[in-house]
Amino acid sequence: MKQNFRLAKLSPRQKALAQFAEQLTRNPASLRRQDIDTLRRHGLSDTDILDAVEVIGFFNYINRVADGLGIDLEPEMSA
Repeated sequence: MKQNFRLAKLSPRQKALAQFAEQLTRNPASLRRQDIDTLRRHGLSDTDILDAVEVIGFFNYINRVADGLGIDLEPEMSA
């Protein structure tokens, strides 16, 4: 999961959420209503989707802050 979610044994719902997280991280402007609808078809509520977007956005933000300040990874994260 940590290296490549596509190789992990995920449920269809988890895989859809991981794909959404990757798209929001790598190419946020490409997101369309269909992407949200896909999450809904996998059982995520609008609140679930909002929570996911906020968590994904926070991690993207804090990683950029850490990178911008040259903060080293914690030892357990670099392996």
